Amino acid sequence: MSQSTDTEHWDLEIEPESGLFDLNFRELWHYRDLIALFVRRDIVATYKQTVLGPIWFFVQPILTTLTYVIIFGNIAGISTGGVPKILFYLAGITLWNYFQECLMKTSDTFILNQNLFGKVYFPRLAVPISIVISNLFKFFIQFSLFLLAWVYFVFQAESQVQPNRTLLLFPVYVLLMSGLGFSFGVLISSLTTKYRDLRFLIQFGIQLLMYGTPIVYPLEIVPDKYRLLLLANPITSIVEGFRYSFLGQGYFSAAALVYSFCFMVVCLLLSVVVFNRVEKTFMDTV
Repeated sequence: MSQSTDTEHWDLEIEPESGLFDLNFRELWHYRDLIALFVRRDIVATYKQTVLGPIWFFVQPILTTLTYVIIFGNIAGISTGGVPKILFYLAGITLWNYFQECLMKTSDTFILNQNLFGKVYFPRLAVPISIVISNLFKFFIQFSLFLLAWVYFVFQAESQVQPNRTLLLFPVYVLLMSGLGFSFGVLISSLTTKYRDLRFLIQFGIQLLMYGTPIVYPLEIVPDKYRLLLLANPITSIVEGFRYSFLGQGYFSAAALVYSFCFMVVCLLLSVVVFNRVEKTFMDTV
């Protein structure tokens, strides 16, 4: 008698990706409930077992703004282009904090989640994506603080704050900052699995990048020979565009924003490709 050799059929097959560009974004959508759980975990863990809870999200930008007003505005005498100092610094800090949080937290994706990654399978990109989404919670809390200050100065007599129709680009500014923070963070996370020294350079590098971005000074006071160098920084046009939209003061250029968008797309593709390659073997190096 001949033995039957029926083909076996499986409901789920787990196999390694064969190429760098084999990115299954449909799978990420399939795991959207897990991403939502990660988002909730990140938000709750941020202020769990603290006395003030989410109020800490207000404390940090307020203290930072007051420090900038005293040091850069009063002592150093750096011009804010006629904009009230508190509003000027708060506008830059609000966007910068979101970018910095996305970058810092996603850069530790592999290191902080190695135990979880070693036990169960799910799309690894779900973790950094959840971080970017959960950071929006903190961003909008701090943005509400900026809005309160903004409304106060807008309705003052002889106010120099002049918002304009480019306010409609607000979602674009947030999208660009989240994309850049995600891209840089994921790329750094992928590299630190092998080169641990990079973790010690991140904080220093972020500080340098902040001073290379018009956060504590307007672009208009920068000498022409250095202005092009600052505009090469994709975050510069986003911060300046944000200020221009809400305050009526600052540098706004549609071409510069297109450059920032193209820069973000290239970095996003590069970081995801590198992440896709590293996630296959990171358990052997972490």
